[in-house]
Amino acid sequence: MAQRERRSLAAAMTEIGPDARTLCGDWTVRDLAAHLVVRERRPDAAPGILVPAFAGYLDRVQAKVVRQPFEELVELVRTGPPWWSPLRPVDAVANLTEMFVHHEDVRRAGSGWEPRELTDADQEHLWRALGRAARLAYRKSPVGVVLVDPRGRRLTARGGEPEVVLTGAPAELLLHAFGRDEVRIEADGDPEAVAAVLSSDRSF
Repeated sequence: MAQRERRSLAAAMTEIGPDARTLCGDWTVRDLAAHLVVRERRPDAAPGILVPAFAGYLDRVQAKVVRQPFEELVELVRTGPPWWSPLRPVDAVANLTEMFVHHEDVRRAGSGWEPRELTDADQEHLWRALGRAARLAYRKSPVGVVLVDPRGRRLTARGGEPEVVLTGAPAELLLHAFGRDEVRIEADGDPEAVAAVLSSDRSF
């Protein structure tokens, strides 16, 4: 699935063009492509994605990468980590959420988007990914958060009272956990608690 999402992301980037907006703050498609290239091909700079102390160096490297021809950037995204990258052997796990979320960042940035029809197997992959990410994603929520999929499976993302229940397909729940608001989910609970969860900082 990670490979399919990667190819679809590259195709979507090509179709929409380098200057189109994404759901990643003020990043354009070109900026997003450069981010992915640095993440997979510049191990000297990639730590800056998560470690503030290295963020300045990351910014300088990304500023250079983003100036490459757009077609070259997209091709580097499409082909994925080089053979020497530590991400290559674990691509199916390390890049599944990255490729899926960023594919949707491109798809859903414009108007008129609809959730894709994913197979049960793909939704199962995303449910497992959600299980690994949920507690970290909702750690700053001031109230309890429970995630429920259409099969009735429940995942406690954060304990506490009052409790808010977010219901939706695994794909939609995963996108919300990764900080995206352009999702199709239902939120049940005390109105103030619901508002607190929906506006909470879900950054990693």
